[in-house]
Amino acid sequence: MGKKKKKKTSLKIGLSPGAFVHVGEKKVDTISIELIDYDIQKFTSKKLNSIEEAFPFKDSQTVSWLNIIGLHNTEIMQKIGKHFGVHPLVIEDILNTEQRPKIEIYDDYVFVTLKMLSYNKDVKEIQEEQISLLLGRHVVISFQEREGDVLEPLRSRIKNSASRLRKYGTDYLMYAILDIIIDHYFYVLECIDEEISLLEDNVMNTPDQNHLQRIHYLKRELVNFRRLVWPMREVVSSLTRDEYHLIQESTEPFLRDLYDHVYNISEMIESLRDMVTGLMDVYLSNVSNRMNEVMKVLTIIATIFIPLSFIAGIYGMNFEFMPELNWRYGYFILWGLIILAAGGMLYFFRRKKWL
Repeated sequence: MGKKKKKKTSLKIGLSPGAFVHVGEKKVDTISIELIDYDIQKFTSKKLNSIEEAFPFKDSQTVSWLNIIGLHNTEIMQKIGKHFGVHPLVIEDILNTEQRPKIEIYDDYVFVTLKMLSYNKDVKEIQEEQISLLLGRHVVISFQEREGDVLEPLRSRIKNSASRLRKYGTDYLMYAILDIIIDHYFYVLECIDEEISLLEDNVMNTPDQNHLQRIHYLKRELVNFRRLVWPMREVVSSLTRDEYHLIQESTEPFLRDLYDHVYNISEMIESLRDMVTGLMDVYLSNVSNRMNEVMKVLTIIATIFIPLSFIAGIYGMNFEFMPELNWRYGYFILWGLIILAAGGMLYFFRRKKWL
């Protein structure tokens, strides 16, 4: 998530519904198109030079995964919508990277959009990317904002001829994509949990302003995390409770398990939010205690100097006749009295356990 993108939703003001306008940050210079085509016997993976090369796979008897990286080329999106029969409003949603996770069901395809999250340990930042999926009878089309994703293990599994993926259809492929994205949420939350534990130790020992800023950052990120995950419960729940002809009965148990994962993630987020809130209370309490310690020391010092100032004040008066001024050892007696008073008060404070 990190730094928020500058929203460009205003670009759509005044345009007709279904207008193809890319809303969001341009994260790649050129769009790349990847195709993975497979069945039980064969596997093919290649990069396409144009979107037209993918058109024959729409009605093939194999399972085809078409991955589009980069969303700013509206001409390519228009061609995809026209050839694969995708409603213009769906293409509009794909181009808008500010979408909340949702699902839409059509006669010939299912549209799902969600956020793909990763955690950069070098800068301790959550990185967010929108990914949209179109499930057809023989093809799954995914749309990403940039190169690099969490789906590489899935590609490796497809290469394995013994993998379950090679035996099932496009509905299971979409489930597998959703599953690996959602499972990666657990990894991100585990990284946040580790950072919270480390912050807790630091706050207990040496709380400072940097810790407070990090606590605020984590609190904000968890709120945003919850905003992204909460609609996913409805997305997955919709797939499990409704009967779609594109979702095979054999895939439904996996989708129900996926719903359990989303539910567990929601609970983890709430738990981590409580921990961050508690961490904020610990920080404020420790800062207050440290301030109280400082004020206590300063108060004790001021209290010790009250009688010393009183003594110094008496002998600082400009009276002509003060008997002690003529004493031979008056100066040393005065210092002895000052040291005795200060020592007596320090002893008293220590007996009271104020020091």
